[in-house]
Amino acid sequence: VQLQASGGGLVQAGDSLRLSCAVSGRTSSNYVVGWFRQAPGKEREFVAAIGRSVGTQSYADSVKGRFTISKDNARNTVHLQMNSLKPEDTAVYYCVADRVYIGAGSTWSRVDSRGQGTQVTVSS
Repeated sequence: VQLQASGGGLVQAGDSLRLSCAVSGRTSSNYVVGWFRQAPGKEREFVAAIGRSVGTQSYADSVKGRFTISKDNARNTVHLQMNSLKPEDTAVYYCVADRVYIGAGSTWSRVDSRGQGTQVTVSS
């Protein structure tokens, strides 16, 4: 499966931004799709994921209540709505997909598919 992330940009603290991940090669309903991010000087970390057909959502504690992940199966697209952005959300955001699981404890190197990133910069 191929993943193409888009929607990053430069915003101010408190603003909102929506990222999109276009899934091709397989239908998004066959995969768990999610997001990792990598801040400067830090390792990539799990952010959010949405399940296959049922669409169960999971989030990192640092983004719960502020970020919402959703999917449009008809368009094979997954969105990450990011509200109340903070400077510490500044990172490159990567779309990922896995046939089984993405969530707490997931590691970047072990997910099935990884897309190129999109930069999100939040100024204070």
